[in-house]
Amino acid sequence: MNAQKSLNSIFSGFIAAFFTLACQANEKSYSSLERSNLNKAIYCMEILENRNDLKPSQRIDILRNECYSDNFVEHSPHISGGREGLFRLFQNRYKEYPKLSMSIKRSASEGDLVWLHLHVKRTPDSLGAALIHVFRMKDGMVVEHWGVGQPVPEEPKNKNTMF
Repeated sequence: MNAQKSLNSIFSGFIAAFFTLACQANEKSYSSLERSNLNKAIYCMEILENRNDLKPSQRIDILRNECYSDNFVEHSPHISGGREGLFRLFQNRYKEYPKLSMSIKRSASEGDLVWLHLHVKRTPDSLGAALIHVFRMKDGMVVEHWGVGQPVPEEPKNKNTMF
Protein backbone atom coordinates (compact mmCIF):
# COMPACT_ATOMS: atom_id res chain seq x y z
CA MET A 1 0.00 0.00 0.00
CA ASN A 2 2.92 2.36 0.69
CA ALA A 3 4.15 1.79 -2.87
CA GLN A 4 0.72 2.79 -4.18
CA LYS A 5 0.77 5.97 -2.05
CA SER A 6 4.24 6.78 -3.37
CA LEU A 7 3.13 6.26 -6.97
CA ASN A 8 0.08 8.44 -6.38
CA SER A 9 2.26 11.16 -4.87
CA ILE A 10 4.73 11.02 -7.75
CA PHE A 11 1.92 11.13 -10.33
CA SER A 12 0.20 13.98 -8.49
CA GLY A 13 3.49 15.87 -8.25
CA PHE A 14 3.96 15.51 -12.00
CA ILE A 15 0.43 16.84 -12.61
CA ALA A 16 1.07 19.77 -10.26
CA ALA A 17 4.34 20.62 -12.00
CA PHE A 18 2.64 20.46 -15.40
CA PHE A 19 -0.21 22.73 -14.31
CA THR A 20 2.24 25.14 -12.70
CA LEU A 21 4.04 25.60 -15.99
CA ALA A 22 0.82 25.75 -18.00
CA CYS A 23 -1.13 28.07 -15.71
CA GLN A 24 1.25 30.74 -14.52
CA ALA A 25 -0.44 34.11 -14.81
CA ASN A 26 2.66 35.91 -16.05
CA GLU A 27 6.28 35.43 -16.97
CA LYS A 28 7.51 36.66 -13.57
CA SER A 29 10.53 34.90 -12.15
CA TYR A 30 9.58 33.09 -8.98
CA SER A 31 11.94 32.41 -6.12
CA SER A 32 12.44 28.75 -5.26
CA LEU A 33 10.11 29.19 -2.26
CA GLU A 34 7.40 30.83 -4.39
CA ARG A 35 7.69 28.09 -7.03
CA SER A 36 7.56 25.41 -4.34
CA ASN A 37 4.52 27.03 -2.70
CA LEU A 38 2.74 27.32 -6.05
CA ASN A 39 3.48 23.68 -6.94
CA LYS A 40 2.24 22.50 -3.55
CA ALA A 41 -0.97 24.55 -3.66
CA ILE A 42 -1.75 23.21 -7.13
CA TYR A 43 -1.02 19.65 -6.01
CA CYS A 44 -3.33 20.07 -3.01
CA MET A 45 -6.15 21.52 -5.12
CA GLU A 46 -5.80 18.63 -7.56
CA ILE A 47 -6.28 16.18 -4.68
CA LEU A 48 -9.11 18.22 -3.14
CA GLU A 49 -11.15 18.89 -6.29
CA ASN A 50 -10.03 16.59 -9.11
CA ARG A 51 -8.78 13.18 -8.02
CA ASN A 52 -12.00 11.21 -8.38
CA ASP A 53 -9.89 8.12 -9.11
CA LEU A 54 -8.97 8.04 -5.40
CA LYS A 55 -11.35 6.92 -2.67
CA PRO A 56 -12.61 9.84 -0.58
CA SER A 57 -10.78 8.48 2.47
CA GLN A 58 -7.51 8.34 0.48
CA ARG A 59 -7.97 11.94 -0.64
CA ILE A 60 -8.60 13.11 2.91
CA ASP A 61 -5.55 11.18 4.17
CA ILE A 62 -3.32 12.83 1.55
CA LEU A 63 -4.76 16.25 2.35
CA ARG A 64 -4.30 15.71 6.09
CA ASN A 65 -0.76 14.33 5.81
CA GLU A 66 0.67 16.34 2.91
CA CYS A 67 -1.33 19.53 2.43
CA TYR A 68 -3.09 21.15 5.37
CA SER A 69 -1.30 22.09 8.57
CA ASP A 70 -2.61 21.00 11.97
CA ASN A 71 -2.95 24.73 12.70
CA PHE A 72 -4.87 25.48 9.48
CA VAL A 73 -7.06 28.61 9.64
CA GLU A 74 -10.13 28.76 7.37
CA HIS A 75 -11.61 32.19 6.71
CA SER A 76 -14.78 31.02 4.96
CA PRO A 77 -17.81 31.79 7.14
CA HIS A 78 -19.41 28.58 5.82
CA ILE A 79 -16.79 26.16 7.16
CA SER A 80 -16.30 25.57 10.86
CA GLY A 81 -13.68 23.56 12.66
CA GLY A 82 -10.46 24.37 10.80
CA ARG A 83 -9.01 21.65 8.62
CA GLU A 84 -11.23 18.90 10.05
CA GLY A 85 -14.26 21.04 9.17
CA LEU A 86 -12.93 21.38 5.63
CA PHE A 87 -12.37 17.63 5.42
CA ARG A 88 -15.92 16.91 6.66
CA LEU A 89 -17.33 19.27 4.04
CA PHE A 90 -15.41 17.54 1.25
CA GLN A 91 -16.15 14.02 2.55
CA ASN A 92 -19.84 14.87 2.09
CA ARG A 93 -19.22 16.65 -1.22
CA TYR A 94 -17.40 13.61 -2.65
CA LYS A 95 -20.45 11.46 -1.86
CA GLU A 96 -22.95 13.97 -3.23
CA TYR A 97 -20.89 14.94 -6.32
CA PRO A 98 -18.70 11.97 -7.34
CA LYS A 99 -17.74 13.71 -10.60
CA LEU A 100 -16.62 16.96 -8.97
CA SER A 101 -13.93 18.61 -11.09
CA MET A 102 -11.94 21.80 -11.43
CA SER A 103 -9.58 23.45 -13.84
CA ILE A 104 -7.00 26.05 -12.96
CA LYS A 105 -7.25 29.10 -15.19
CA ARG A 106 -4.62 31.32 -13.58
CA SER A 107 -2.11 31.04 -10.77
CA ALA A 108 0.43 33.24 -9.06
CA SER A 109 2.70 33.19 -6.05
CA GLU A 110 4.38 35.90 -4.03
CA GLY A 111 6.27 35.21 -0.83
CA ASP A 112 4.20 32.84 1.28
CA LEU A 113 0.94 33.53 -0.63
CA VAL A 114 -0.51 31.62 -3.58
CA TRP A 115 -3.54 32.62 -5.69
CA LEU A 116 -5.52 30.21 -7.85
CA HIS A 117 -8.35 31.18 -10.22
CA LEU A 118 -10.50 28.08 -10.76
CA HIS A 119 -13.50 26.80 -12.66
CA VAL A 120 -15.17 24.22 -10.42
CA LYS A 121 -18.00 21.98 -11.58
CA ARG A 122 -19.98 19.68 -9.32
CA THR A 123 -21.25 17.69 -12.32
CA PRO A 124 -19.85 17.45 -15.85
CA ASP A 125 -22.86 19.20 -17.42
CA SER A 126 -23.16 22.04 -14.89
CA LEU A 127 -21.98 25.57 -15.62
CA GLY A 128 -20.03 25.54 -12.38
CA ALA A 129 -18.54 28.44 -10.48
CA ALA A 130 -15.59 30.78 -10.78
CA LEU A 131 -13.47 30.71 -7.62
CA ILE A 132 -10.44 32.57 -6.35
CA HIS A 133 -8.46 30.90 -3.60
CA VAL A 134 -5.67 32.55 -1.65
CA PHE A 135 -3.46 30.28 0.42
CA ARG A 136 -0.79 31.18 2.93
CA MET A 137 1.88 28.51 2.96
CA LYS A 138 4.39 27.57 5.63
CA ASP A 139 6.88 24.71 5.53
CA GLY A 140 5.17 23.20 2.47
CA MET A 141 1.72 23.16 4.04
CA VAL A 142 -1.40 25.31 3.68
CA VAL A 143 -1.77 27.21 6.94
CA GLU A 144 -4.45 29.72 5.96
CA HIS A 145 -7.15 30.05 3.28
CA TRP A 146 -9.40 32.80 1.93
CA GLY A 147 -11.79 32.20 -0.94
CA VAL A 148 -14.44 33.93 -3.00
CA GLY A 149 -16.66 32.59 -5.72
CA GLN A 150 -19.65 33.14 -7.90
CA PRO A 151 -21.76 30.86 -10.06
CA VAL A 152 -21.30 30.92 -13.82
CA PRO A 153 -24.58 32.40 -15.12
CA GLU A 154 -26.62 30.81 -17.87
CA GLU A 155 -27.05 34.16 -19.59
CA PRO A 156 -24.28 36.66 -18.78
CA LYS A 157 -24.93 40.37 -19.16
CA ASN A 158 -21.83 40.76 -21.36
CA LYS A 159 -19.81 38.74 -23.85
CA ASN A 160 -16.76 38.50 -21.60
CA THR A 161 -15.90 35.16 -20.12
CA MET A 162 -15.37 34.63 -16.40
CA PHE A 163 -12.20 32.75 -17.30
